Amino acid sequence: MKSHSRTVTIWLKEASSRLKQSGINTSRLDALVLLEDVFGKERSWLLANPETELTDSQLSRLDGFIERRLCHEPLAYIRHKSEFYGRDFFVDSRVLEPRPESETIIDVLKELPGLSQLVIIDVGTGSGALAITAKLELPNTEVIATDIDKNCLAVARQNAQNHNAKILFFQGSLLQALPSRLLSSKNLVLLCNLPYVPDKFQLNRAALNEPRLAIFGGPDGLDVYRNLFKQCTDLKLVPGYVLTESMPPQHKQLIDIAQVAGFRLLKADDFIQLFATA
Repeated sequence: MKSHSRTVTIWLKEASSRLKQSGINTSRLDALVLLEDVFGKERSWLLANPETELTDSQLSRLDGFIERRLCHEPLAYIRHKSEFYGRDFFVDSRVLEPRPESETIIDVLKELPGLSQLVIIDVGTGSGALAITAKLELPNTEVIATDIDKNCLAVARQNAQNHNAKILFFQGSLLQALPSRLLSSKNLVLLCNLPYVPDKFQLNRAALNEPRLAIFGGPDGLDVYRNLFKQCTDLKLVPGYVLTESMPPQHKQLIDIAQVAGFRLLKADDFIQLFATA
C-alpha cells in the first residue's frame, strides 16, 4: 500500500480487501477497530468523516498492524487489549485471549449461596481475567490465582494492578502452588478454565498464535482436569464448588472424572459446568 494521500475511506477499503483475501472473515470490522485505536476516535466519527486524511505516522502504524493481522495474529495481541465482562484487559502472546463463553463462569459464580464468605481460587489464571472479574464483581470475597507459567502471572499481575484488584498470586501446577492455609476454608470455590482442546484438534490460524500450553489438554483434552480433580481428593477440605469449562462433547466424560473425585454436576450451560461435593 502507498503511504501518501490516503483518506479513511481509501485506507479502509484497501485494508479490508487485503484482510479478506487472506481469509479473515471479519476483515472490515478488524480494519475499523484498528482505525479507532490509531485515531482515538469513535467508529461513528470515522464513518461520518470518510475524507479525513491519514498522517504518515498514522499510516505507518496502521500498515504495520495490518501486516501482523495478515499473518492471522489475533487482533487482541495487536491491540494489546481484550474485553471481558465489560472491562478491558491487557493481553499479549504470553496469554490466551479471554473468550466470551468464559463469562458464564462469572454469571454462575454470582448465583452461588453465601457469596460474602467465599474463598475463590482461579486455577490456571492466564491473563487474570476471571480472578480479577470475580474480585470486582464480588468485592467481599477473597480471591487467589495460580498459574504454572510465570509469564502468564506477569500479565495477570499487571491486569490486577490496572483494575486495582487485590489478588494473591502463586506459581505452580494447579493447586500445588498453594500453601495449605489457603486451602483450609469450608467455602472454597474453584474457577477452572483449564486447557481442554484435544492434542490433534485442528485449530484456526489465529489460535495457532496463542500459547499451546494454555490450549491443549492431552489426547482427549481432559488430562489437566484429571490432575485437578485428583488434587482435590488429596485436600483435607474438599472444595464446595468447582466451575469448569470444556467443549459440550466432553461433558459426559468430565462428569465421570468429577464423580470419581466425589463431585456431582449441578448445572451445565454450554461450555460451562458447575460441580458440587456429592
